[in-house]
Amino acid sequence: MNIHTRVKSSRTEHHLGAEKAHFDKQQLSSISKAINNTETPVKEKHARRIILGTHREKGAYTFWSYAQGFPLGSSSILCWKFCHVLHKILRDGHHNVLQDCMRHHGTLAEVGKLWSHLHDKYGQLVSLYTKLLCTKMEFHVKHMEIPPNLEVKDEVLERTAGTDINNVFQLTVEVFDYMDGELKLAETVLRQLNASMAVTSLTSGQCRLAPLIQVVQDCSQLYHFSVKLLFKLHACLPADTLQGHRDRFREQFNSLKNFFNRAREMVYFKRLIQIPRLPDSPPNFLHAAALAKHVKLVVVIPDNDDQQDDDDDEPEPLIEVSHTPTSSMQSQPQQVDIFDQAFGPPNGGFDERDLQIDSLKSELELLRTELEKVKTEAQRYVTQLKSQINSLEAELEDQRVHKQHALVENEQLRMELAATRHRNAEHESLQSTFIEAERKAQATEQRYNKLKEKHTELVASHAELLRKSADTVRMLSATQQTQEEVERTKQQLSFEVERVKQDADMKMEEQKFEMERLKRDLEEKMAEVMRVNATLQSSEMTSLEMNSNMTALQAEKERLMRSVKEKEAELSSLRQEAQLQQSSLRQERERSSRELEELQGKLRAKTSVEEQMKKKLLEEQFALLQGTIAEAENIIQDAVAKLDDPLHIRCTSSPDYLINRAEATLSSIDKMKRGHADYLRNMEDAGGLLRSLTQFSHLAADTIVNGSATAHMAPTDQADRLTENCRGCATQSLQYLKELKSKNTLQRADPASVRMIVQKILYLGQELRPKGTDIRQEELGDLVDKEMAATSAAIELAVRRIDEVMNQARKDTSGVKLEVNQRILNSCTDLMKAIRMLVIASTDLQKEIVDSGRGAASIREFYARNSRWTEGLISAAKAVGWGATELVESADKVVLHTGKYEELIVCSHEIAASTAQLVAASKVKADRSSKRLGVLQQASRHVNEMAANVVASTKTGQGNLEDKDPMDFSGMSLIKLKKEEMESQVKVLELETQLENERLRLGELRKKHYNLAGVPPEQVPERNGDTPSPLQPAPPLSMSPKLSKPPLGRKPTLSQKPNIASKPSFK
Repeated sequence: MNIHTRVKSSRTEHHLGAEKAHFDKQQLSSISKAINNTETPVKEKHARRIILGTHREKGAYTFWSYAQGFPLGSSSILCWKFCHVLHKILRDGHHNVLQDCMRHHGTLAEVGKLWSHLHDKYGQLVSLYTKLLCTKMEFHVKHMEIPPNLEVKDEVLERTAGTDINNVFQLTVEVFDYMDGELKLAETVLRQLNASMAVTSLTSGQCRLAPLIQVVQDCSQLYHFSVKLLFKLHACLPADTLQGHRDRFREQFNSLKNFFNRAREMVYFKRLIQIPRLPDSPPNFLHAAALAKHVKLVVVIPDNDDQQDDDDDEPEPLIEVSHTPTSSMQSQPQQVDIFDQAFGPPNGGFDERDLQIDSLKSELELLRTELEKVKTEAQRYVTQLKSQINSLEAELEDQRVHKQHALVENEQLRMELAATRHRNAEHESLQSTFIEAERKAQATEQRYNKLKEKHTELVASHAELLRKSADTVRMLSATQQTQEEVERTKQQLSFEVERVKQDADMKMEEQKFEMERLKRDLEEKMAEVMRVNATLQSSEMTSLEMNSNMTALQAEKERLMRSVKEKEAELSSLRQEAQLQQSSLRQERERSSRELEELQGKLRAKTSVEEQMKKKLLEEQFALLQGTIAEAENIIQDAVAKLDDPLHIRCTSSPDYLINRAEATLSSIDKMKRGHADYLRNMEDAGGLLRSLTQFSHLAADTIVNGSATAHMAPTDQADRLTENCRGCATQSLQYLKELKSKNTLQRADPASVRMIVQKILYLGQELRPKGTDIRQEELGDLVDKEMAATSAAIELAVRRIDEVMNQARKDTSGVKLEVNQRILNSCTDLMKAIRMLVIASTDLQKEIVDSGRGAASIREFYARNSRWTEGLISAAKAVGWGATELVESADKVVLHTGKYEELIVCSHEIAASTAQLVAASKVKADRSSKRLGVLQQASRHVNEMAANVVASTKTGQGNLEDKDPMDFSGMSLIKLKKEEMESQVKVLELETQLENERLRLGELRKKHYNLAGVPPEQVPERNGDTPSPLQPAPPLSMSPKLSKPPLGRKPTLSQKPNIASKPSFK
């Protein structure tokens, strides 16, 4: 490479660097002028330069590099204008802007949460705007086919929705959420401003109204998407399923129409945007032809030629190499000097390239002027083309609507023609069937009449032959046999009639019309049989009459014999007809059986429809239950939110009213439990549960709010406990409602935990009632013995509970699990026994202290005189009882596999610390040479050993029950092993970070705990997160009658614990 090439390359690099610096400077100037603390709207020229910058660098890197330095958390106006500029960049910037913005999604969401908690006139607007921008970015990242400006064709929307109806349903919900964010922001802005000209003409009002231009553009497209998707859903799903979608669209339609109408009336928008008009009523999605009446909304942004540029602003070039930066021009003489110093000036000190540079500069200036003219003309042409494109798009949309309307009408006509043809074919088939059945009935009736006539003639001939002569007796007997055969045939016909009657009875149960028809046929046939019987009786009477004329008929013997032969031939023909009749009756029976099967199929279909209706009823009842539960959750969450509301601090309430509310809540819990049981028995009726849930939610919220108000007037300890119990009530109530809300947990939902926490609130309210002055003396005199007795009773109860848990574990588990559970429960039992011995030793030492120190005073006066020491003993006794109860509950959960082994370990540590506190409180006034003090210390050491055994057995059992999969890496390649190693390192770093955060949190909790307990900050050790050894005994308290505040390693007093005195087991 020669020297000329190197010099040229250095000049090019220097030129590009200067151009990049100029671009960064211009972008910084535009960003700083667009986003500032001044309450004025963002100027269009600054936003346009920022957008052109994103197209130039194909992203928003420069914008975000400068935006990260803005104090978004300190200035609400600056944050509002930042959101406005970001909205413009997302809509009109380069397509890579979306990916760059998603990297800062979390920061944007945190800024919104920050301003949502601050009371500022722009704070609420910023919170809504950031939420809208986050929703916008999430939507377009998920659906990359739809750009952030939402300007796509219907074919792209159809392709995005796809053919799966579930995807279409989900996309519709996302569009609805998108539209809700836009409308909520617009409604909030308009609610803060007045629509009058005086407000909209001020810069402060225009600063809030300016972002609504982008909101109007987004809403017009989202409205079109909603209509298209809802028509597509109604074409594939039943109308009842989409009732919620139609209601939500109707609400959005009314809100959007109200927003457009109000914005259209404002003077500020009339010169900036042409807002379309919505139809008077929303589309009828139940009618497919209504899609043809839908017209796409078109928003027009008119061209404003009156843009004013500042003198210090340079126009942004549309191409990258339109001019040479000033810095590059200034650097050329220096470069020429360096070249001349190296090689000397060519041509005797005169360089022709200077002339070329001057000529190129003049040409560049001319080209720049022409380029400005071309840009102005091109911008005018672009505006005209945009207006033409909008008009053509409107015409295309009209043509598309007409085409859709014609297709819908054609489809309707085709469906009507097919239905008409189908009805004609059914009518013809029914008519032919009716004619055939009528013809068969007439043929059957004719054959039956012939049979009846022949039967009558045979009976007459038989009577005549009996009277004529003995010779004719044989013939008459043959005729009688023939008559018997006819009788058998008649019986067979009667039997067939009975079978037809049975079939008719079965059909009568399935279809009333068929039953009546068969019944009429049966009655007709029975009438025919009666007529045949009457004919037979008349024939018998005729035979009696003919007996008297027997002699007169002897002459006709020969003729009758010939007649008999003829009758035999006719009888054979009648037999054949009877067989034909039997075959026809058999066919009729088969047809009846087929009809019976068809009716049974219809019955099964009807049964399935009834089952579906019943299932739908159950789903509707459960949907009502879910809606009621959601409303109840909102009520309780609103009540909990009031606990942290600064305006609620001034609210107060009396303990009596709190007790009244708590008792009413307990009563509503009973009603809710009964309603839950009734609903589980009959899930088709959820009325009782819904009423009880509504009552419970209001009463629980009332109890929470009044409990917080009562805490404002209570002492610090009781106020903290009452507030925590109120929060616990809300947590347990929401957990119970969450269990009711799911079908999987509906059966086992139990409000027992809610009842327990409400009872705690009730007991606290009873404690806060005003008491007489003499009650304090009684508490100081007798409360120590009562608490020690209650602690002993609690320990005995805990031992019995452990025995019950052990018996239950032996029944339910076996093998290694049973061994682990027995080891843990045995160690817990030993710990309870050791604690009991410690309590007995402490009681004996306490009696010794009282006997030796009270002198001539009574026991009650001694306790009153040493009130601080007495309170320490009471606190220690309550702490020991509380720890024993918690240990039993944790052991029960571990055995039932619903708890964690770590909870059992922590409870053991808590018990060791509590017993250490009891020992320290007892040693304050004890004589150091006392034997009972030695017994107490020995019992304390034994308690620590048993607590260590519990911890050891728990950890051993946990290790035995944990299944560790063997690590087999034999089938992995080198790259796979490296990848797994990196993932393992990442997970280790994440877990270490979580551990450090939890340690810091534990340290802060301990600092807060000791601040509430009254410990000075200098006495709290700087060990954030380092857990002290809980099995080490606490240092002894001061020998002064007044106890000092507990250090960090000691168990805090009962004022920082739950309300142990309110538990039933201690009363």
